[in-house]
Amino acid sequence: MIALGTDKLRVHVDGGVGFVTFNHPERHNAVSLEMWRALGDVMEAFSDDDTVRVVVLTGAGGKAFASGADISEFEERRASAEQRQSYGEISGRGLRALHRCPKPVLAMIRGYCIGGGLVIALAADVRFATEGAKLGIPAAKLGLGYDYAGVATLAKLVGPARAADMLFSARQLDANEALQCGLVEFMVEDAALESRVTEYARTIARNAPLTLRAIKASLHAYARYTQQSDLAEVERLIKECYDSEDYREGRRAFLEKRAPEFRGR
Repeated sequence: MIALGTDKLRVHVDGGVGFVTFNHPERHNAVSLEMWRALGDVMEAFSDDDTVRVVVLTGAGGKAFASGADISEFEERRASAEQRQSYGEISGRGLRALHRCPKPVLAMIRGYCIGGGLVIALAADVRFATEGAKLGIPAAKLGLGYDYAGVATLAKLVGPARAADMLFSARQLDANEALQCGLVEFMVEDAALESRVTEYARTIARNAPLTLRAIKASLHAYARYTQQSDLAEVERLIKECYDSEDYREGRRAFLEKRAPEFRGR
């Protein structure tokens, strides 16, 4: 058993399938810093465990996969570009462990899959969603800078124009629209989600592990082949967002449950 140091992430292995459950339902599974840290630990352990053939990511409580980063922590842990770097080292390790996992990763999405939650789902190889799922990236409503890697991953999946639509408007897509644009691969009735995903995962788990590993390596190589190398200006603009008055206003407005008033500085 993996020692996680938090009860906000649950883990179990069944029939060659490793299940990772975001367990923060009182906040719609908003991902806290301790959850990011635990996610890195779990994915690194699963990557090295030959008994785990497939990984399934899901959320507890029935209302959300993950509703994004836990914004209630931002004033203390992510209020400036400097803090963003420290926060990003921990969350980045969790995402890298997901991306680098040599085994198939599935996302089982019920309810909200928003912001950082969608970033996590995009790191999976295949996504299942219920008919009532809602997917979106609200960065533009908060004033934060959305990392290049997340933008690039989204654009590669759904195309630059649809990625622009999602990011500029910050709107939420329903499951049917997400299916049509390729954001998810399968839309499943709510009552059938667990059985469908588990059956699919076990089908994969019965396949040849070395073949799966080679396929995953090929997919990783394809993603790297189209990666840009000179991103200094992009990174400068992202840092500018985190040090802006608009970002402070976005955080305050979220906590005060009101519409933000952005001034472009």
